[in-house]
Amino acid sequence: MEVRNDWTTAEIEEIYNRPILDLVYEAATVHRKYHEAREVQVCTLLSIKTGGCPEDCAYCPQAARYNTDVDHQSLLEVDEVLTKASIAKSNGATRFCMGAAWRHVKNNKQFDRVLQMVQGVNSLGMEVCCTLGMLTEEQAQRLKEAGLYAYNHNLDTSEENYENIITTREYQDRLDTIDNVRNTGISVCSGGIIGLGETDQDRIAMLHTLANMPKHPESVPVNALVRVPGTPLEDQKRITLWEMLRMIATARIIMPLSQVRLSAGREEMSIEEQAFCFMAGASSIFAGEKLLTTPNPDVDQDRQMFQLLGLQPRAAFKGQENEMEAGKFV
Repeated sequence: MEVRNDWTTAEIEEIYNRPILDLVYEAATVHRKYHEAREVQVCTLLSIKTGGCPEDCAYCPQAARYNTDVDHQSLLEVDEVLTKASIAKSNGATRFCMGAAWRHVKNNKQFDRVLQMVQGVNSLGMEVCCTLGMLTEEQAQRLKEAGLYAYNHNLDTSEENYENIITTREYQDRLDTIDNVRNTGISVCSGGIIGLGETDQDRIAMLHTLANMPKHPESVPVNALVRVPGTPLEDQKRITLWEMLRMIATARIIMPLSQVRLSAGREEMSIEEQAFCFMAGASSIFAGEKLLTTPNPDVDQDRQMFQLLGLQPRAAFKGQENEMEAGKFV
């Protein structure tokens, strides 16, 4: 199967709607062609600046306008972040992602501090990822020069459904930031969230946008909505395993080289459900007690799961000259 960037919506819809066992089987076949089937990338995500965000993302407990249990926290100090990164590495993580609840990056002392964090985590031999909101190509270049490996900027949903979820920015703003990241040579991490009240057509449209980028995102997170009290989406139904499988398997088939990341919502999934997702082509997880501010399985639970399923952590920078040790996760 060739890597394509010219998928039609109809083609993706046909894949997405295949009988579930046939879909998972094909995705598993594609996964084994392009990846080591037992390898799973272990990432840790840390909130380095929490709450107080001016955006109105309907799913997010960090939006200042919603009454949630998230407390505002100013930007962490560099030493504290590096300590947490070292702990994550000792627990087997090979990618460390830092998230700040900003609308966009500003050229100020706080950004300078983030650049120091990037330099420090890079010196630990980990893949460094950031998610800081919108940024310019010049800011992306500064992050790259500091040692940034990847930048996360999710599409969240389809362009058609976007205004139902976020009104404080445009869909094109998302695409522009991804272009700015890509133009500097930084690895792109971009996916979305299911369970926002979107239709299957919205999910297919989002996958169509991702799969038809000039180069597929190197990492595609598939998030299930974590329903947080106080947000507009707190009463949404929980996403089923079958919905998650359709997203993961379809993403694996149409973007065969990407790391498809089983992300938010994993805390509510059993080991059996997660195993099915790995079979369908998921090749990456976030490890650690929290994903920014929402619950996540702890390290011991994931270690037990890896041992039970015979999984092993994917080395940092795999495929590059500076390939690193995979850590001590198992």
